[in-house]
Amino acid sequence: MMIEWVGLDADDTLWHSENGFVEITARYVDLVHPYAGGLSRGDIERHLTRTERANLAVFGYGVKAFTLSMIESAATVTEGLVPATTLRDVQRLGKELLQRPVELLDGVVEAVAAISETHRLLLITKGDLLHQETKVAESGLAPHFHSIEIVSEKDPAAYRQVLRQHDIDPSVFLMVGNSVKSDVLPVIEIGGRAVHIPYQYLWDAEHAEHDGSVPELTSIKELPSWLAAQI
Repeated sequence: MMIEWVGLDADDTLWHSENGFVEITARYVDLVHPYAGGLSRGDIERHLTRTERANLAVFGYGVKAFTLSMIESAATVTEGLVPATTLRDVQRLGKELLQRPVELLDGVVEAVAAISETHRLLLITKGDLLHQETKVAESGLAPHFHSIEIVSEKDPAAYRQVLRQHDIDPSVFLMVGNSVKSDVLPVIEIGGRAVHIPYQYLWDAEHAEHDGSVPELTSIKELPSWLAAQI
């Protein structure tokens, strides 16, 4: 069936996000390393990643969850020896990441405007509600979307709920995003279609593979012409 609705992921599909986490993680390691009892920088970073993953069920996704995990991991890898002043600096890293200006990916404005003329658009993203709402507003893209959906997880149940809410048959729905785990596999599972647009960085918890049948584009700039070819 023809594609009538297009869902777009936000972070690392419409605007840069993970590059900020990569930068802040490196600075976090710089702060903690002197107190970590000889652990390597890689060990400290890997411990943070494990802490984040362990905390997902409690804290969810987003910068606030990441900041709490940084503080917890810093206390653990230093066996409580990290100074309070350093923990304050870690907290400031989180605030800096929260206040990072939205930087749209190249070609996003033109691509989203073009797609909105031929298809109905949903923005479907996960993470902290307030931060995601702030980024959507700052992006200036909201007027192009029929609805903005911020969910706690992007799994088959969440996609079914969003499509049911808008009375969308999965067979006419396409999801576009950078994460196979969050933007591709769950949509295919419920009977929809997906396009994968990889980003230069991918958070460890988002790693997954598809069977090769999912279309992959190098840039969102290619999406309008790809959609046109599906008619």
